[in-house]
Amino acid sequence: MRILFSGQSYYRKDNGQAVFMIRLAEGLVQAGHDVMALAPSEKGIPQRKVVNGVVVQTVPALHIGHNLNITAFSDSLVDDTLAEFRPDIVHIQDHFFLNRTVLRLAHRRGIRVVGTNHFLPANWSSNMYIPRRVQGVVHKAMWHNMLEVFNQLDSATTPTETAVSILRKQDIRIPVKAISCGVDQTEFYPRPNLDPQIMRRRYRLSLDRAVLLYVGRVDREKGLDDLVEAAALLDKEPVQFAIAGKGMYRETLMDLVARRGLSARIVFPGYVSSEDLPLLLNSIDAFIMPSAAELQSIATLEAMSCGKPALVANARALPELVEHGVNGYLFSPYNPASIAGTVQLFLSKRNRWAEMGEASLERSRPHHLSNTIQRYVEWYESVLGRALLTQSHRAGRVPTLSSGG
Repeated sequence: MRILFSGQSYYRKDNGQAVFMIRLAEGLVQAGHDVMALAPSEKGIPQRKVVNGVVVQTVPALHIGHNLNITAFSDSLVDDTLAEFRPDIVHIQDHFFLNRTVLRLAHRRGIRVVGTNHFLPANWSSNMYIPRRVQGVVHKAMWHNMLEVFNQLDSATTPTETAVSILRKQDIRIPVKAISCGVDQTEFYPRPNLDPQIMRRRYRLSLDRAVLLYVGRVDREKGLDDLVEAAALLDKEPVQFAIAGKGMYRETLMDLVARRGLSARIVFPGYVSSEDLPLLLNSIDAFIMPSAAELQSIATLEAMSCGKPALVANARALPELVEHGVNGYLFSPYNPASIAGTVQLFLSKRNRWAEMGEASLERSRPHHLSNTIQRYVEWYESVLGRALLTQSHRAGRVPTLSSGG
């Protein structure tokens, strides 16, 4: 099968959409498929390279912030790419500038187009500082803008049943199914013989306190302000929070931590390389995710796959991953006191940490990346099969379906 991916980023690994797209594309190559990816150019000018078997074609772009790029003059390059690669199916990852072009030109060539939704308006409105009193109107307009694109697709996926339910509450008119983003369990797995002090020293983490780690974009919608306020309530507890990653809100958050006198209790390890991340996750005591706008959370899945308890907001799709008291704990979103109380509960249950970690590992197993890749192959084939059936019914004949590979 020949699959063309298109999204707002491919070269980056600091946001969930890019991580998902890269892992799926490379996994499909390993499964024997031909894969190409279109993305805005990091340098602004078009380039082509092969990354782990995936042909990556970038298009001219102007970066305007928050993972968004203007690609207004990409028609010719996109059309030439479609003509050269001749994909069986196109898989878009968002509804922004580049993918509107890809969708229009793919339809012109009669190519089936599907998409995965990673979008929630809250992920944008928080970073854009839109006043809460008008967020409802703004969110409605954002959904309308997204559905302008997605309702032209043949089918769509999104990572969880919660995310499917969210889409169905909007005016989505195409088939939608849940397929996990997956986690590479050949990279993220328990390493009981690892000395945790090695990674803790490397990333300046406490050697004698419980360490709760957040990994992800350090942006405003992630609820990290609440984590800071919770830490201030835990001044007598032997705990340290580590906020790893980069983002637009990192400097602001670091200033807040310094002003509150919490620099010893909250540390910022910075961006963690893909090589170090599994080792770091194996070196902490629990993972923490305060965001109330997660359609799955690859970072939480990675921590669970390393056998770690997870403390997460009781919001959106996170309760699909974490069962309160089984493999971690849920706290109320936007509620520092609830976060602090949950951390205290976790600290008081040290004798159950290993048991909760085992439960996390068990709950992560169905999300193995190989399962995700297989489910996507089956989905592509089902969409292409429906296309063949539609064409054949119009022609008055029944096709013979093959499972392209």
